[in-house]
Amino acid sequence: MNIRSLTRGDGVVIGAAVLLFIASFFDNYSYDGPDGIDLPSLWENGPVLLSVVLAGIIAAGLVVATRLLPQPLKVAGIELGSFGVAFAVFAAWSALGNVIDPVGGLNSGSSDALSAGTGLILAFVATLIMAAAAVATPLVPALQGSLVPAPKPVTPQPYGAQPPAGYGYPGAAQPQQPYGTQQPQQQYAQQPQPTAEFSPFWFAVPVTRPLFSEDGSPAPVAELAPGTWYLAVEQRGAALVAQTQDGRRGVLQDTTGIQRGS
Repeated sequence: MNIRSLTRGDGVVIGAAVLLFIASFFDNYSYDGPDGIDLPSLWENGPVLLSVVLAGIIAAGLVVATRLLPQPLKVAGIELGSFGVAFAVFAAWSALGNVIDPVGGLNSGSSDALSAGTGLILAFVATLIMAAAAVATPLVPALQGSLVPAPKPVTPQPYGAQPPAGYGYPGAAQPQQPYGTQQPQQQYAQQPQPTAEFSPFWFAVPVTRPLFSEDGSPAPVAELAPGTWYLAVEQRGAALVAQTQDGRRGVLQDTTGIQRGS
């Protein structure tokens, strides 16, 4: 699991789930009558507990778990994240119904003095925010950014190793030449120089993106996650040939929004 794969939208979902859990301990009803009664919390109302509180918490768990897992889990061909979005919308819809009719059509004189309590109103706000974030995250680029910023590379050497001569990583130390020997620039001065040079650089992706095989195979060889630095070793048009920390290489076809390291 990579916590850096969480997006800002996931952070909103998590915050809404925390608000929903806090709201569950407040009153389910608000009583305006003269007689004192013991007002229950959301945990003491079975329909609200199942359709609002637990449904909302399960929704947040499914959405976040799908983001943390390296491969999305599916049930009947549907990703668990989609179930999470559906649960969030259902919880918000159920909370709205309970706010409108908190007593469930109770026919008694005391029902006129009962209205939605603090807990029920807060639960509706929490589930509404959760559902909106779950639905909007795949559609709004601002919510797709990494929740935890990626740290800057500590050293210029890839993966802590000293690069060999000619590796080309920016800032890599060049080997000292013995006194009196011909410098490489002088030795190969007559060779034609390319019009454009590529220097490997570190980068991070804003969202999870697949890394495809260099031979053009459609099956991805790895998955790049936000919050991790990868090394770009070659450029092919708009695509980059990237190397993961375990040494796997592949083509990153979608390079929009990548963050370059210094």
